[in-house]
Amino acid sequence: MSIFRKLGWFFKQEKKHYFYGVTALILVAFVQLVPPKVIGIIIDEIADKQISLQTISFWIVILILAAIGQYVFRYIWRMHIWGSAARLEKDLRRQLFEHFTRMDHVFYQKYRTGDLMAHATNDLNAIQNVAGAGILTFADSLITGGATIIAMILFVDWRLTLIALIPLPLLAVTSRILGSKLHDAFREAQEAFSSINDKAQESITGMKVIKTFGQEKEDLADFAQKTDNAIVKNRRVNYLDALFDPFITLIIGISYVLTIIVGGNFIMSGKITIGQLVSFISYIGMLVWPMFAIGRLFNVLERGNASYDRVNELLHEKTHIVEHFDAIQKPAKGTLEMNLEEFTYPKDESPALQGIQFSINEGDTLGIVGKTGAGKTTILKLLMREYDQYTGVLTFGGHDIKDYSLDALMKSIGYVPQDHFLFSMTIRDNIRFANPDFTEEEVKKAADMAYIGEDIAGFPEGYDTMVGERGVSLSGGQKQRLSIARALIVNPELLILDDALSAVDAKTEEAILQNLKAARSQKTTIISAHRLSSVMHAKEIIVIDDGRIVERGTHSSLLSQGGWYKRMWDKQQLEAKIEGSEA
Repeated sequence: MSIFRKLGWFFKQEKKHYFYGVTALILVAFVQLVPPKVIGIIIDEIADKQISLQTISFWIVILILAAIGQYVFRYIWRMHIWGSAARLEKDLRRQLFEHFTRMDHVFYQKYRTGDLMAHATNDLNAIQNVAGAGILTFADSLITGGATIIAMILFVDWRLTLIALIPLPLLAVTSRILGSKLHDAFREAQEAFSSINDKAQESITGMKVIKTFGQEKEDLADFAQKTDNAIVKNRRVNYLDALFDPFITLIIGISYVLTIIVGGNFIMSGKITIGQLVSFISYIGMLVWPMFAIGRLFNVLERGNASYDRVNELLHEKTHIVEHFDAIQKPAKGTLEMNLEEFTYPKDESPALQGIQFSINEGDTLGIVGKTGAGKTTILKLLMREYDQYTGVLTFGGHDIKDYSLDALMKSIGYVPQDHFLFSMTIRDNIRFANPDFTEEEVKKAADMAYIGEDIAGFPEGYDTMVGERGVSLSGGQKQRLSIARALIVNPELLILDDALSAVDAKTEEAILQNLKAARSQKTTIISAHRLSSVMHAKEIIVIDDGRIVERGTHSSLLSQGGWYKRMWDKQQLEAKIEGSEA
């Protein structure tokens, strides 16, 4: 029953609706006591040969009114109880999704996408069942069961009632034992479902890679193993769940046997009539639902309890990126400076960056180069506040970037990541994703600056072309340029290109860089790249190796130093000549 306590905040919020719903349940419980009583009365009148057409008509009208009353009251409780349960699911979905949008990079490294999807679907459905089916079965089992037992005592005989209820304590003991085991089993089943969900999401996303390497059979085998594990876990849940109903049937059967034996003796001794015994047996039949409801209740509650614990664990995760209560709300603008002493990724032992220092004035471009894994992208992540746990200071416009609100900082930054994520919508909507109110002219201008306008014009549906999930219908270069257009349309104070030109040819790269130089003469740009031609026009270039700056300067000064930059430049120039001659 602890899940009711955990959801206490919601029940207080919806107390009026639950009051109306439970009141309607109470009325249903009392109205449905009428038919067995009426049947008993009619049987006694028939036995006494006192029945008449007028009497039968009267009791038929009573039965019809009881049926109408049950219909109306059941409609009321369904509207209020099921309606409240739907609002709980809606509220939790909103809370969970808002929580996902607030979480930082560390959170998404800790939890798999498929697992988060399972939390947002199966777990929330199980919690909703507590507020709907759980409340119904809890209240109905108590109300209907209690009202029926009271009717058995008042309308028949209290001694017969006590004898018929002798087996009931066994139900409480069994429910407690099975309920505890069911909670643990269902939690394991939900975790197994999360694993399947994650596997399916990962395989669908990486299907092209799986086919390229011919790993279809291996991937199917891995999926089958996870499915088999989920079946085993769910089989145990179903096994424990299935134990409730047979046990309840056994208890009801024992009550029937005791009732017939003792009730027959009571009739013979004149303590009750035949009609009262018929009514009593009907009341025992009405106890069947409360009994089964108790079994179902433990199922619903334990499932909901396990799911609530899983969701609550997510909701209590704290982001490491915390805004100051008096954070600067004005968008960041001005000189960008990084004076970083050291940064280490969470759970890593060795620093990812050490001694990184640079300053970029408005209108200047900084180039960041280095071999794979040197720390280039890590610098960019710190600038965008994906991590705040570092030693040193990063300032933008003379203010520590931690002093800005996240909205103010992010509005000043346009980011084009290495992994170009496009949404399953039109090209137009992808470009103006930051603001759907951007005009057609602004969209086309951004597309032309990113050198993608001609490609879009060649598509049959132009800017209305659907790009598919993650831009699956576009080439790598087209996805890169669309991502650049999406960043350029907001005209950010700071534009960050993280190896964003790697999939375009040299001619296209030069055209894009010239457009950026012309359009962003008063704005700051950072270009991280493996291809040195992307940064050769930068005001300053820093070379990163093993998390440290090992070279810095302009393109010409770095060439004269004869270090890593010079060697890489010569290598890339040679490769370009070879490719040109082969063409």
